[in-house]
Amino acid sequence: MGLKLNRSIIGWFFASLSILLISMFYFYPMLQALILSFKSGMGANLEFTGLDNYVRLFNDPVAMIALRNTFIYLIFQVPFMILLAMFFSVLLNNPNLKFRGFFRTAIFLPSVISLVAYSVIFKYLFSTEGIVNDFLLKLSIISEPIEWLMDPFWAKVLIIIAITWRWTGYNMIFYLAGLQNVDKSIYEAAKIDGANSIQQFFYITIPMLKPIILFTAITSTIGTLQLFDEPMNITGGGPGNETLTISQYIYNISFEYTPDFGYAAAVSFIIVILTVVFSIIQFKIGGEKD
Repeated sequence: MGLKLNRSIIGWFFASLSILLISMFYFYPMLQALILSFKSGMGANLEFTGLDNYVRLFNDPVAMIALRNTFIYLIFQVPFMILLAMFFSVLLNNPNLKFRGFFRTAIFLPSVISLVAYSVIFKYLFSTEGIVNDFLLKLSIISEPIEWLMDPFWAKVLIIIAITWRWTGYNMIFYLAGLQNVDKSIYEAAKIDGANSIQQFFYITIPMLKPIILFTAITSTIGTLQLFDEPMNITGGGPGNETLTISQYIYNISFEYTPDFGYAAAVSFIIVILTVVFSIIQFKIGGEKD
Protein backbone atom coordinates (compact mmCIF):
# COMPACT_ATOMS: atom_id res chain seq x y z
CA MET A 1 0.00 0.00 0.00
CA GLY A 2 2.86 2.36 0.83
CA LEU A 3 4.53 1.65 -2.52
CA LYS A 4 1.28 2.30 -4.40
CA LEU A 5 0.77 5.56 -2.48
CA ASN A 6 4.32 6.70 -3.29
CA ARG A 7 3.82 5.91 -6.98
CA SER A 8 0.53 7.79 -6.96
CA ILE A 9 2.13 10.85 -5.35
CA ILE A 10 5.05 10.79 -7.80
CA GLY A 11 2.64 10.39 -10.72
CA TRP A 12 0.55 13.37 -9.63
CA PHE A 13 3.74 15.39 -9.05
CA PHE A 14 4.88 14.92 -12.65
CA ALA A 15 1.36 15.48 -14.01
CA SER A 16 0.79 18.59 -11.89
CA LEU A 17 3.13 20.76 -13.96
CA SER A 18 1.31 19.88 -17.18
CA ILE A 19 -2.08 20.40 -15.53
CA LEU A 20 -0.95 23.80 -14.20
CA LEU A 21 0.40 24.98 -17.57
CA ILE A 22 -2.66 23.74 -19.50
CA SER A 23 -4.95 25.46 -17.01
CA MET A 24 -3.00 28.73 -17.21
CA PHE A 25 -2.58 28.92 -20.96
CA TYR A 26 -5.69 27.06 -22.17
CA PHE A 27 -8.61 26.90 -19.76
CA TYR A 28 -8.06 30.27 -18.06
CA PRO A 29 -8.04 32.22 -21.38
CA MET A 30 -11.17 30.32 -22.45
CA LEU A 31 -12.92 31.30 -19.22
CA GLN A 32 -11.85 34.92 -19.65
CA ALA A 33 -13.08 34.91 -23.26
CA LEU A 34 -16.44 33.53 -22.10
CA ILE A 35 -16.75 36.31 -19.51
CA LEU A 36 -15.68 38.86 -22.13
CA SER A 37 -18.44 37.67 -24.49
CA PHE A 38 -21.01 39.09 -22.04
CA LYS A 39 -19.42 42.56 -22.12
CA SER A 40 -19.26 45.45 -24.58
CA GLY A 41 -16.97 48.42 -24.98
CA MET A 42 -13.20 48.91 -25.04
CA GLY A 43 -10.43 48.76 -22.45
CA ALA A 44 -11.48 50.05 -19.04
CA ASN A 45 -14.93 50.99 -20.39
CA LEU A 46 -16.11 47.40 -20.71
CA GLU A 47 -19.62 46.97 -19.35
CA PHE A 48 -21.62 43.84 -18.65
CA THR A 49 -24.42 43.60 -21.24
CA GLY A 50 -25.65 40.04 -20.70
CA LEU A 51 -26.74 38.22 -23.83
CA ASP A 52 -26.75 41.33 -26.03
CA ASN A 53 -23.73 40.17 -28.03
CA TYR A 54 -25.35 36.81 -28.77
CA VAL A 55 -28.63 38.46 -29.77
CA ARG A 56 -26.66 40.78 -32.02
CA LEU A 57 -24.87 37.81 -33.55
CA PHE A 58 -28.05 36.14 -34.76
CA ASN A 59 -29.25 39.43 -36.22
CA ASP A 60 -25.95 40.20 -37.94
CA PRO A 61 -26.23 39.56 -41.71
CA VAL A 62 -22.45 39.52 -42.21
CA ALA A 63 -22.04 36.89 -39.48
CA MET A 64 -24.71 34.76 -41.15
CA ILE A 65 -22.90 35.06 -44.50
CA ALA A 66 -19.62 34.04 -42.84
CA LEU A 67 -21.34 31.10 -41.16
CA ARG A 68 -22.92 30.02 -44.47
CA ASN A 69 -19.58 30.19 -46.28
CA THR A 70 -17.89 28.15 -43.54
CA PHE A 71 -20.59 25.47 -43.82
CA ILE A 72 -20.13 25.34 -47.60
CA TYR A 73 -16.40 24.71 -47.18
CA LEU A 74 -17.11 22.11 -44.52
CA ILE A 75 -19.76 20.19 -46.47
CA PHE A 76 -17.94 20.05 -49.79
CA GLN A 77 -14.26 20.12 -48.92
CA VAL A 78 -13.91 17.78 -45.93
CA PRO A 79 -15.57 14.65 -47.44
CA PHE A 80 -13.78 15.16 -50.77
CA MET A 81 -10.40 15.60 -49.06
CA ILE A 82 -10.87 12.52 -46.88
CA LEU A 83 -11.84 10.35 -49.87
CA LEU A 84 -8.89 11.68 -51.87
CA ALA A 85 -6.50 11.03 -48.97
CA MET A 86 -7.81 7.46 -48.66
CA PHE A 87 -7.44 6.92 -52.42
CA PHE A 88 -3.79 8.07 -52.38
CA SER A 89 -3.02 6.02 -49.27
CA VAL A 90 -4.37 2.82 -50.82
CA LEU A 91 -2.51 3.57 -54.06
CA LEU A 92 0.79 4.32 -52.34
CA ASN A 93 0.51 1.34 -50.00
CA ASN A 94 0.96 -1.01 -52.95
CA PRO A 95 4.35 -2.74 -52.45
CA ASN A 96 4.74 -3.18 -56.22
CA LEU A 97 4.56 0.56 -56.92
CA LYS A 98 7.89 2.08 -57.86
CA PHE A 99 9.12 5.36 -56.35
CA ARG A 100 6.60 5.10 -53.51
CA GLY A 101 8.78 7.23 -51.25
CA PHE A 102 8.97 10.01 -53.83
CA PHE A 103 5.21 10.09 -54.39
CA ARG A 104 4.47 10.01 -50.66
CA THR A 105 6.82 12.92 -50.06
CA ALA A 106 5.42 14.88 -53.02
CA ILE A 107 1.82 14.55 -51.81
CA PHE A 108 2.70 15.27 -48.17
CA LEU A 109 4.97 18.24 -48.96
CA PRO A 110 2.20 20.88 -49.34
CA SER A 111 1.18 20.44 -45.70
CA VAL A 112 4.55 21.78 -44.48
CA ILE A 113 4.64 24.81 -46.79
CA SER A 114 3.92 28.23 -45.25
CA LEU A 115 0.21 29.04 -45.29
CA VAL A 116 0.80 32.62 -46.40
CA ALA A 117 3.34 31.66 -49.06
CA TYR A 118 1.18 29.06 -50.77
CA SER A 119 -1.92 31.28 -50.51
CA VAL A 120 -0.13 34.09 -52.35
CA ILE A 121 1.11 31.65 -55.00
CA PHE A 122 -2.45 30.36 -55.52
CA LYS A 123 -3.67 33.93 -55.84
CA TYR A 124 -1.31 34.56 -58.75
CA LEU A 125 -1.80 31.14 -60.36
CA PHE A 126 -5.58 31.60 -60.44
CA SER A 127 -5.65 35.28 -61.39
CA THR A 128 -7.51 36.26 -64.57
CA GLU A 129 -4.26 36.23 -66.55
CA GLY A 130 -2.68 33.45 -64.51
CA ILE A 131 -1.18 30.14 -65.56
CA VAL A 132 -4.33 28.13 -64.77
CA ASN A 133 -6.53 30.16 -67.12
CA ASP A 134 -3.86 30.07 -69.83
CA PHE A 135 -3.63 26.30 -69.52
CA LEU A 136 -7.41 25.82 -69.67
CA LEU A 137 -7.68 28.16 -72.67
CA LYS A 138 -4.97 26.29 -74.58
CA LEU A 139 -6.77 23.01 -73.98
CA SER A 140 -10.03 24.64 -75.17
CA ILE A 141 -11.73 23.62 -71.92
CA ILE A 142 -12.92 27.22 -71.48
CA SER A 143 -13.59 29.92 -74.07
CA GLU A 144 -12.78 32.89 -71.83
CA PRO A 145 -10.78 33.34 -68.59
CA ILE A 146 -12.52 32.37 -65.37
CA GLU A 147 -12.74 35.14 -62.77
CA TRP A 148 -11.46 32.96 -59.94
CA LEU A 149 -11.01 35.88 -57.56
CA MET A 150 -13.99 38.03 -58.56
CA ASP A 151 -16.83 35.56 -59.13
CA PRO A 152 -18.55 34.39 -55.90
CA PHE A 153 -18.93 30.78 -57.06
CA TRP A 154 -15.42 30.34 -58.49
CA ALA A 155 -13.86 32.13 -55.52
CA LYS A 156 -15.35 29.48 -53.20
CA VAL A 157 -14.15 26.75 -55.56
CA LEU A 158 -10.66 28.23 -55.44
CA ILE A 159 -10.62 28.21 -51.64
CA ILE A 160 -11.77 24.58 -51.63
CA ILE A 161 -9.06 23.64 -54.15
CA ALA A 162 -6.41 25.39 -52.07
CA ILE A 163 -7.42 23.72 -48.80
CA THR A 164 -7.66 20.30 -50.45
CA TRP A 165 -4.23 20.71 -52.06
CA ARG A 166 -2.64 21.58 -48.73
CA TRP A 167 -4.22 19.07 -46.34
CA THR A 168 -4.82 15.92 -48.43
CA GLY A 169 -1.25 14.70 -47.94
CA TYR A 170 -1.41 15.39 -44.21
CA ASN A 171 -4.45 13.11 -43.81
CA MET A 172 -2.99 10.56 -46.21
CA ILE A 173 -0.14 9.88 -43.77
CA PHE A 174 -2.61 8.75 -41.09
CA TYR A 175 -4.31 6.35 -43.51
CA LEU A 176 -0.97 4.99 -44.69
CA ALA A 177 0.03 4.28 -41.10
CA GLY A 178 -3.28 2.52 -40.52
CA LEU A 179 -3.05 0.44 -43.69
CA GLN A 180 0.42 -0.79 -42.80
CA ASN A 181 -1.00 -2.21 -39.56
CA VAL A 182 -3.71 -4.20 -41.37
CA ASP A 183 -2.86 -7.89 -41.60
CA LYS A 184 -2.15 -8.74 -45.25
CA SER A 185 -3.64 -12.19 -44.77
CA ILE A 186 -7.09 -10.55 -44.63
CA TYR A 187 -6.66 -9.25 -48.18
CA GLU A 188 -5.23 -12.59 -49.31
CA ALA A 189 -8.25 -14.42 -47.90
CA ALA A 190 -10.56 -11.95 -49.64
CA LYS A 191 -8.80 -12.57 -52.97
CA ILE A 192 -9.21 -16.31 -52.53
CA ASP A 193 -12.94 -15.72 -51.92
CA GLY A 194 -13.13 -13.79 -55.19
CA ALA A 195 -13.32 -10.22 -53.87
CA ASN A 196 -12.08 -7.61 -56.33
CA SER A 197 -10.19 -4.41 -55.43
CA ILE A 198 -13.35 -2.30 -55.04
CA GLN A 199 -14.98 -4.86 -52.74
CA GLN A 200 -11.80 -5.12 -50.69
CA PHE A 201 -11.74 -1.33 -50.33
CA PHE A 202 -15.35 -1.04 -49.09
CA TYR A 203 -15.53 -4.22 -47.00
CA ILE A 204 -12.00 -4.41 -45.58
CA THR A 205 -10.09 -1.14 -45.91
CA ILE A 206 -12.81 1.26 -44.78
CA PRO A 207 -13.95 -0.82 -41.75
CA MET A 208 -10.33 -1.34 -40.65
CA LEU A 209 -9.61 2.38 -40.95
CA LYS A 210 -12.78 3.43 -39.15
CA PRO A 211 -11.03 4.95 -36.06
CA ILE A 212 -8.61 6.89 -38.28
CA ILE A 213 -11.44 8.10 -40.54
CA LEU A 214 -13.24 9.37 -37.45
CA PHE A 215 -10.10 11.10 -36.21
CA THR A 216 -9.33 12.80 -39.54
CA ALA A 217 -12.98 13.79 -40.00
CA ILE A 218 -13.07 15.53 -36.60
CA THR A 219 -9.69 17.26 -36.99
CA SER A 220 -10.56 18.37 -40.54
CA THR A 221 -13.91 19.69 -39.34
CA ILE A 222 -12.23 21.68 -36.57
CA GLY A 223 -9.67 23.03 -39.02
CA THR A 224 -12.34 24.09 -41.52
CA LEU A 225 -14.41 25.82 -38.84
CA GLN A 226 -11.26 27.78 -37.95
CA LEU A 227 -10.36 28.51 -41.58
CA PHE A 228 -8.62 31.86 -41.86
CA ASP A 229 -5.39 32.03 -43.88
CA GLU A 230 -6.67 30.99 -47.32
CA PRO A 231 -9.64 33.38 -47.64
CA MET A 232 -7.65 36.14 -45.95
CA ASN A 233 -4.66 35.91 -48.31
CA ILE A 234 -6.26 34.68 -51.54
CA THR A 235 -9.56 36.56 -51.79
CA GLY A 236 -9.55 38.84 -48.73
CA GLY A 237 -13.02 37.51 -47.93
CA GLY A 238 -14.41 38.90 -51.19
CA PRO A 239 -16.00 39.42 -53.51
CA GLY A 240 -18.68 40.99 -51.33
CA ASN A 241 -17.96 38.76 -48.30
CA GLU A 242 -18.72 35.67 -50.42
CA THR A 243 -15.61 33.83 -49.15
CA LEU A 244 -15.59 35.34 -45.66
CA THR A 245 -15.28 32.78 -42.85
CA ILE A 246 -16.19 32.99 -39.17
CA SER A 247 -12.52 33.21 -38.09
CA GLN A 248 -11.85 35.98 -40.57
CA TYR A 249 -14.93 37.84 -39.37
CA ILE A 250 -13.68 37.58 -35.77
CA TYR A 251 -10.38 39.10 -36.93
CA ASN A 252 -12.22 41.91 -38.72
CA ILE A 253 -14.33 42.70 -35.65
CA SER A 254 -11.23 42.80 -33.47
CA PHE A 255 -8.76 44.66 -35.68
CA GLU A 256 -10.18 45.81 -39.03
CA TYR A 257 -13.39 47.48 -37.89
CA THR A 258 -13.91 49.51 -34.72
CA PRO A 259 -12.60 47.01 -32.13
CA ASP A 260 -15.33 45.19 -30.25
CA PHE A 261 -13.63 42.39 -28.37
CA GLY A 262 -16.76 41.40 -26.46
CA TYR A 263 -18.70 40.76 -29.65
CA ALA A 264 -15.67 39.01 -31.20
CA ALA A 265 -15.51 36.68 -28.16
CA ALA A 266 -19.22 35.90 -28.56
CA VAL A 267 -18.73 35.02 -32.24
CA SER A 268 -15.71 32.86 -31.37
CA PHE A 269 -17.81 30.76 -29.00
CA ILE A 270 -20.06 29.89 -31.92
CA ILE A 271 -17.04 28.02 -33.33
CA VAL A 272 -16.63 26.23 -29.99
CA ILE A 273 -20.29 25.19 -29.97
CA LEU A 274 -20.21 24.06 -33.62
CA THR A 275 -17.03 22.07 -32.99
CA VAL A 276 -18.63 20.22 -30.08
CA VAL A 277 -21.87 19.58 -32.00
CA PHE A 278 -20.13 18.26 -35.12
CA SER A 279 -17.76 16.12 -33.06
CA ILE A 280 -20.70 14.50 -31.24
CA ILE A 281 -22.50 13.90 -34.55
CA GLN A 282 -19.41 12.29 -36.06
CA PHE A 283 -18.91 10.08 -32.99
CA LYS A 284 -22.55 8.98 -33.27
CA ILE A 285 -22.25 8.26 -36.98
CA GLY A 286 -18.95 6.49 -36.41
CA GLY A 287 -20.53 4.33 -33.73
CA GLU A 288 -18.00 5.29 -31.07
CA LYS A 289 -19.39 4.99 -27.55
CA ASP A 290 -16.30 6.03 -25.58
